[in-house]
Amino acid sequence: MGAAAAKRSLLLAAALIIGVIGGAAAQNCGCAAGLCCSRFGFCGTGEDFCGSGCREGPCNIPPLSPSVNDVVVADFVTEEFFNGIINQADAGCAGRGFYSRATFLQALQSFDRFGRIGSVDDSKREIAAFFGHVTHETGHFCFIEEINGPSGDYCDEENTQYPCNPSKGYYGRGPIQLSWNFNYGPAGEAIGFDGLNNPEIVATDPVVSFKTALWYWMSFVRPVINQGFGATIRAINGALECDGGNSATVQRRIQFYTQYCNQLGVAPGDNLTC
Repeated sequence: MGAAAAKRSLLLAAALIIGVIGGAAAQNCGCAAGLCCSRFGFCGTGEDFCGSGCREGPCNIPPLSPSVNDVVVADFVTEEFFNGIINQADAGCAGRGFYSRATFLQALQSFDRFGRIGSVDDSKREIAAFFGHVTHETGHFCFIEEINGPSGDYCDEENTQYPCNPSKGYYGRGPIQLSWNFNYGPAGEAIGFDGLNNPEIVATDPVVSFKTALWYWMSFVRPVINQGFGATIRAINGALECDGGNSATVQRRIQFYTQYCNQLGVAPGDNLTC
């Protein structure tokens, strides 16, 4: 979606500005003592550097729980639950022939901590949050690629760790609209595809597509889920939507989340907005 790509741009711009103010080191880090390396590769302090996606230093990310619970995610993401989302997309949507519960569950095999940390209610809230965001980002699984994606390549040329292929576009693809070379590169490394030279696979292989969404979720969103649903909005699209940026889309995400919480029989919790 166009907004999905724009959000990565705005987040990057914010990181660059804050980095200059805070005396940030060169991209890809190697920070001085007491500074955090942000997900964008800049040194500094505060939530933008030490929060979700922090690579090294005194990161404000809670440690992983030592064990998972006994929840079986498939018991909650049933055919009825999944089809209740995708069946709301127009019959002509590309996603209707691409996304499926089966491919989601296949991708999930590589992320055994998703929906399985904390209590059963915590698991239900995480599942509801993930599908609430995915529903909003893809229009009920209608879109595989962001609408205006081909209009830009979304290349951060200063990122030397994940250099762009000049013939490729790193616009939003998949359930959480993976965008930018600095996301495609590490996603590919983690999942097992060439994110920089074959970003198109995210829009042609539904299992890889779901894996990128789960990778992004586990890397940048799940670490803040204990702060409430509002924190997950901020982790995904905060620069454009939170703090009054676009209250309508924030409310739409909350609407989907609370709807799915109701379906799963769990209270949505506090701090829903950002």
